[in-house]
Amino acid sequence: MRTSIVQIGNSKGIRIPKAILEQCHIEKEVQLEIENNAIIIKPYKRKPRKEWEKYFKKMRANNDDKLIIDDNIDIEMENWDW
Repeated sequence: MRTSIVQIGNSKGIRIPKAILEQCHIEKEVQLEIENNAIIIKPYKRKPRKEWEKYFKKMRANNDDKLIIDDNIDIEMENWDW
């Protein structure tokens, strides 16, 4: 498919047809890569917990893995006065 480069403020861009975005499962964000003088556009999938294990191990090594809330708290509220 041939498309034109368009001016967008001080940048330039291309318009990608909706059908192509849907076929590639692109929604809001993309990952841009350059390979052999070609621009590769891939859907960006967030992985919010991707590196949690690494950070948990670092916390343990620094003794930063202590409970913030007392583990003996009465979450069932059985002994609470209302």
